[in-house]
Amino acid sequence: MLVHPNFDPVAIQLGPVAVHWYGLMYLLGFASVWLLGRYRISQGATDLTRRDLEDLIFYCVVGVVLGGRLGYILFYKPAEYLASPVHVLYLWEGGMAFHGGLLGVVLALLVFARKTNRSLLALGDFIAPMIPIGLGFGRLGNFINGELWGRTSDLPWAMIFPLANDGLARHPSQLYEMALEGVVLFAALWWFASKPRRVGQVSGLFLAGYGLFRFLIEFTREPDAFLGLLWAGLSMGQWLSLPMIAIGCFLLFRQANKPTPAQKH
Repeated sequence: MLVHPNFDPVAIQLGPVAVHWYGLMYLLGFASVWLLGRYRISQGATDLTRRDLEDLIFYCVVGVVLGGRLGYILFYKPAEYLASPVHVLYLWEGGMAFHGGLLGVVLALLVFARKTNRSLLALGDFIAPMIPIGLGFGRLGNFINGELWGRTSDLPWAMIFPLANDGLARHPSQLYEMALEGVVLFAALWWFASKPRRVGQVSGLFLAGYGLFRFLIEFTREPDAFLGLLWAGLSMGQWLSLPMIAIGCFLLFRQANKPTPAQKH
C-alpha cells in the first residue's frame, strides 16, 4: 500500500503570483499540441499554415475553458449553480468536465471551419492525434492535486489519498487515465493518422478510443459524492462516454465507403 505524496498545489510562487500545478499542466498540454501540430504541418498532414495552427489553438483554448465549465455546471451541479449563478465565474474553486470541454472544442472547430471554409471532420482529423497528450498532462495534474481518486482497492499499488480523509487505500485512477487516455491513445492515433485515412476516421478513432477507455476506468474511479452511481450502476462519466463510443464507431464505419484524400486525387 502506498501513500499519496500530498504535493503542494502551487508549483511556482513569484511574490503574490502563484502558478498552480493544474494550470501548468494545461499550459504544457497546449504547448505540446502546438509543437506536434507544427510537426504535422511540416509533414504535409494538412493545408493549415503555422499561423492557422495558432489561431486554431486559441479557438480550442476558449472552447475547452467555456465548454469544460458549462459542462460541469449542466452535467453535474445544475441546481446548485442555478441557486447561485454568480458562482459560475468562480473558476478558482474548480469544476471542469472533460465531456463539456470536448463539446466546447467541437463548437470551436465548427466556428473555425466556417470562418476558413474548411471541413469540420478534416480539422478534427488533424487535431485529434495531439489531444491525448494534453489529456495525459491534465490527469497528471489531477494526481498531483490528489483529487478524483479511485475506489477502494487492496492491490499492491493502491494508495491512500489524504484529501479523501478516510485512510482507505484506493486505485490511483488518475494514473490509469493518464496511461490509457494519454499515452496509449496518443500512440494509437499517431500511428493511425500516419497513413492515408478516409475523412472522419481519425476523429472517429479518438472518440471511440477515449470513450471506451474512460468507460472502463470509471469502474475504478470513485463516483462524485453528490451524484453517486446512476441508472444501471453506471457513473455520470460512463453515461457521457457512451455517446462518444457510438459516434466514434459511426464515423469509423460510415466513412468506410468514401475515398481517402489520396484517392480523390
